[in-house]
Amino acid sequence: MHEPIYVIAGKEDSLVNAQGRELLDRLLEPSQRTTGLFDADPASVSASEVLDELRTVPFLTDKRVVFVKGADDFISKNRQLLEKYFDNPCPTGILVLTVSSWQGQTKLARKLSKVGKLIKVTQPKPWQLPARLSKYAGDAHDKKLTKDAAELLIELVGDELTRLYSEIDKLALFADTAKSITPRHIELLIGHNRLFNTFAVIDAVIVGRAAQAVERLRRMFAGDKSTEYTVVGAFAFHFRRMFNAKVLLEKGVRRDEVASRVRIWSNKENFFAQLRQMSLKQIGGYLQQLGETDYAIKTGRAKAKVAMEQLVLKLAADSTVRRSAVGST
Repeated sequence: MHEPIYVIAGKEDSLVNAQGRELLDRLLEPSQRTTGLFDADPASVSASEVLDELRTVPFLTDKRVVFVKGADDFISKNRQLLEKYFDNPCPTGILVLTVSSWQGQTKLARKLSKVGKLIKVTQPKPWQLPARLSKYAGDAHDKKLTKDAAELLIELVGDELTRLYSEIDKLALFADTAKSITPRHIELLIGHNRLFNTFAVIDAVIVGRAAQAVERLRRMFAGDKSTEYTVVGAFAFHFRRMFNAKVLLEKGVRRDEVASRVRIWSNKENFFAQLRQMSLKQIGGYLQQLGETDYAIKTGRAKAKVAMEQLVLKLAADSTVRRSAVGST
């Protein structure tokens, strides 16, 4: 069963558009869209055109879908006509409107509750993301995504839901016949290059080679356009592993056990070599400064590339000062 009218409301366009595509997939097969879909441009279409399309007899399908994206202004200009249509929607037409906001106390909203459905789209809270991703992997690809794997994916890719869904689509193909998407799949497909490149930048930072660190960071941005969205997550993931590993080592846990617990599957010698050169306090300081950089990027106060270069330069300079102080004692 389907409703004659759907309103999809949410502040984030990427999530709203993704929900719109998902709804459209449920309403029409791809082969039906040539004759069964009218994708309206709200800036140029009139209300009468939309209503005429809704009342057009479907051809080669049992329903006709009229999709109006970004319909806030369209609704404001045509509210009375839409209210009349909501009173008596066409039984073979389906109207889909996407908006950034939907006021529940308007006459149109009250009518919608009787004849259609409001779909509210919100970004999940951070603690809700792993469960959301696991559900998507199961629903879309019939694969299990473990909590550890979901958390690793978030750390490497960031918290934008549509980007995470896209990565799961790739992982499902990569995992092939395996029933589960594991952390190992994620590291091999997504994390290997990012973690390797991040490791190389941090390696230069630790020994105070600022120019080399910045050059390696710039190569990360040049080699992968998605670095703008994933760079903070990759650095945070590496620093957190270092912090947790350092804590375990200081408690006397064996190196092989530490490697297993913090998921160090490759480059182990270099990882522990980095740890020997850093104190727990230093790593904690790096994480704190990275958090401040992340906040500046997310609030629009800084661009990712510039902010990360500034951070790398600062950390490398701090390392040089520390090493000089140790050498002079």
